[in-house]
Amino acid sequence: MTAPIPRDLPDLPPIPGHRALLPTVVPATAVVTPVRRRLIATFRLLTALLTLTGVTIALVTGGPVMKTLSHFTVQSGILLALVMIASARCAWSAHHPLPGALTGAALFYVGTAGLVHHLLLADAANPFTVAGGAGAGWQTAANHILHTAVPLAAALDWLLLTVPGRLHLRHAPVWLLYPLAYLAFTLARGELLLPGTQDRYLYPFLDVDQHGFKGVLGNALLLGLALYALAVLLIAADHIRPNPLRRPR
Repeated sequence: MTAPIPRDLPDLPPIPGHRALLPTVVPATAVVTPVRRRLIATFRLLTALLTLTGVTIALVTGGPVMKTLSHFTVQSGILLALVMIASARCAWSAHHPLPGALTGAALFYVGTAGLVHHLLLADAANPFTVAGGAGAGWQTAANHILHTAVPLAAALDWLLLTVPGRLHLRHAPVWLLYPLAYLAFTLARGELLLPGTQDRYLYPFLDVDQHGFKGVLGNALLLGLALYALAVLLIAADHIRPNPLRRPR
């Protein structure tokens, strides 16, 4: 006769030299085949090329290079070009997309530059209109590229080629850190230049000679509030827009 099998088996001692395997969760990317989105990558490379073209024209025709690089439009354009190139690489090689906070910031900055140009600087009825701001020849081309074509291309990429819901309300105050740093930079730059220097202050609403520090800080505060509202509106729109990349079942 054989001994009866006990109902409760005692725990077996671990095998020396072997570690117990911990339970793991298989990520979705391990079972979903990565998709190469070559058309999206091509559009983003073309957007980067368009942006760099506008920046190059501005650098060649805008006078001293350091003065041109001091413009918010040029700086935000360079950032967008770098983000578009990196995003194109991710789409072409089926890598994870860039963080929404980064791509959203690039869109927000070029959109801000375009809106400020069209609503404040290029509007003849506005007190902050830049005299001769339209420019001529290549300068006009650079203005149209950086203030109109580039923001529209970035907006189309966001609306048609990105997954919605990647922007969050916590991103809005973070995005404002760069405009705040730019305000400090442009005021410090103006203080370092001699009074009477041409383009001492690059934007009329930040001209301390004309408005004084209190006036400039007031203008900056109003603009900052408007930018925060714009950032919140962008984030809200990102959560209610449809998903253009959803595959039909």
